[in-house]
Amino acid sequence: MRSMNGSRRNSGSSLVSSSSASSNLSHLEEDTWILWGRIANEWEEWRRRKEKLLKELIRKGIPHHFRAIVWQLLCSATDMPVKNQYSELLKMSSPCEKLIRRDIARTYPEHEFFKGQDSLGQEVLFNVMKAYSLVDREVGYCQGSAFIVGLLLMQMPEEEAFCVFVRLMQEYRLRELFKPSMAELGLCIYQFEYMLQEQLPDLNTHFRSQSFHTSMYASSWFLTLFLTTFPLPVATRIFDIFMYEGLEIVFRVGLALLQVNQTELMQLDMEGMSQYFQRVIPHQFDSCPDKLILKAYQVKYNPKKMKRLEKEYAAMKSKEMEEQIEIKRLRTENRLLKQRIETLEKESAALADRLIQGQVTRAQEAEENYVIKRELAVVRQQCSSAAEDLQKAQSTIRQLQEQQDNPRLTEDFVAHLETELEQSRLRETETLGALREMQDKVLDMEKRNSSLPDENNVARLQEELKALKVREGEAVASARELKLQLQELSDTWQAHLSRGGRWKESPRKLVLGELQDELMSVRLREAQALAEGRELRQRVVELETQDHIHRNLLNRVEAERAALQEKLQYLAAQNKGLQTQLSESRRKQAEAECKSKEEVMAVRLREADSMAAVAEMRQRIAELEIQREEGRIQGQLNHSDSSQYIRELKDQIEELKAEVRLLKGPPPFEDPLAFDGLGLARHLDEDSLPSSDEELLGVGVGAALQDALYPLSPRDARFFRRLERPAKDSEGSSDSDADELAAPYCQGLDN
Repeated sequence: MRSMNGSRRNSGSSLVSSSSASSNLSHLEEDTWILWGRIANEWEEWRRRKEKLLKELIRKGIPHHFRAIVWQLLCSATDMPVKNQYSELLKMSSPCEKLIRRDIARTYPEHEFFKGQDSLGQEVLFNVMKAYSLVDREVGYCQGSAFIVGLLLMQMPEEEAFCVFVRLMQEYRLRELFKPSMAELGLCIYQFEYMLQEQLPDLNTHFRSQSFHTSMYASSWFLTLFLTTFPLPVATRIFDIFMYEGLEIVFRVGLALLQVNQTELMQLDMEGMSQYFQRVIPHQFDSCPDKLILKAYQVKYNPKKMKRLEKEYAAMKSKEMEEQIEIKRLRTENRLLKQRIETLEKESAALADRLIQGQVTRAQEAEENYVIKRELAVVRQQCSSAAEDLQKAQSTIRQLQEQQDNPRLTEDFVAHLETELEQSRLRETETLGALREMQDKVLDMEKRNSSLPDENNVARLQEELKALKVREGEAVASARELKLQLQELSDTWQAHLSRGGRWKESPRKLVLGELQDELMSVRLREAQALAEGRELRQRVVELETQDHIHRNLLNRVEAERAALQEKLQYLAAQNKGLQTQLSESRRKQAEAECKSKEEVMAVRLREADSMAAVAEMRQRIAELEIQREEGRIQGQLNHSDSSQYIRELKDQIEELKAEVRLLKGPPPFEDPLAFDGLGLARHLDEDSLPSSDEELLGVGVGAALQDALYPLSPRDARFFRRLERPAKDSEGSSDSDADELAAPYCQGLDN
């Protein structure tokens, strides 16, 4: 029993200890919830007075249910004006919608909130990314930003996530990271490489030897804040610290990862290191994220040194930009110079062709001019001879006229003289025609000569031609001398060969002859060499002449180019003035159009006002007509009511007449007549009773009965008295007269 009781006590104590442990955990969770609830409620006080404690609590991790409000408080995104614009932004269209739709399916594809096409998570992620692309059109959309927005959407609604993301882009350097130039990413990589070289030099040397650049593994760390590297629990812990401390945690965590895995990475090549970063490193701290945070804060991080590196990187980039601008400028100048050289070469070739063509044309025209001059001299000679013949013929005619009285002259002789005269006239006509043709040719040649280059160019060409002729004469003279020398040498050689019997001479003479032969052959070769040298000199002279001609051409081309450039500048200035005048005229035209539009608008407004006034007048007229018609209809109705009232009165009068007949008796009334307690003023006999309504009204009985039975107001009494007076005047009055008399009464009743 004691053992059983002891075992029971032991088991009871174990149960108590286990329950106490669970209660301690629950109390700890409750204390954490109470603490973070107090922090959220007293945020400003904690931020000012308990900053160190708040930093330690954030490094240990923000509870899941408090992350949404704490993240908004950390980045001051609770009350942002852009939140009110969110619904309006969703109604607009963005140029980045296709890119966002393409990348949404690749954002957290395994998470339940974003899994499946057209899911709620994908839709709200698209809305937030589209709204930000409209707010910040310079950044638009970048792929890595979708993972940050996705993490925010896991914690809070889309409007609040949009506000937090806008604040992160503006205040946490993310906007510079996601710009199209990604200049901030280059700075982060530069700073990270410096820290790697300073703290892990061996690993940095290994990376460089394997051509494993920092951007190959660290770019995603900075762009997604490790959201694509670690699982969400670890990445969320890093994001908590990032919301409070900024990008510093990314540098720390990155270097901590490299320190932990330095030994393994030193043994791998580039492909192995790439696989290691993708498969091994992401899952090293799944069970203990606190260990990664502890390692990260053991890394040395100097903010002043990071600022200095930032300045160095900015200076380096500005220098590179200046060099690129200078290179671009030099390339542009080189291209322009090449184009100018090609243009000048084309112009030089064209001018050379023109010069050659001009020289050929001038030679042809000079030859034609010489031929024409010769023909002109011949024609002039023929003209002078014809004139002499004509003078002779005229003298002969005068002699014949003087000798007309001479009978010895026969008719045959006269006919012969006439024939000769006609022939001489024909020859004179032909000569004059030929002279005119030659004169026309001379004029044509003078015109063609005037179209040729000016006298200065001709003088230069003549000087060049003279120099060429002088050089050609020298070359011909030297060639003649060489020919004479060759002729002498050949004659000597032939004379030497013509000697015979050399086989009979002594050996010494034979040797001497051979030497002479060799000497002669050497002299011949020397002469040939001299001739070749002269030819080469002649060629050099020709080339120098051509060079001189080309230089002259280039000088003329340069002068023409300068003239053309001046003309171009003049035309550009003139064009600028014309453009200014055109812009001024357009401005005046625009002002005139504006004035005309304003005048037209004013006229239209006046027309609209007048039309509105006319419409109001018409409406008023219509209302008046309607009122008049209503009055007329009301008058008719009132008229009809008075007629009906008169008829009723007639009916009452007939009833009274019937009652009066009933009251008639045989004897005359001696006593006053009693009628329903009413006393009559006088006695009525049978003869005195009227026989009609008019008579009744005439004797005044009707008025008395009416006053007795239906008491009326003074106005009604006056009305009935007006009715009685016409009855006395005319018994044949109609109902229409009664109606006219009753109209005022009826109107009074209506009032």
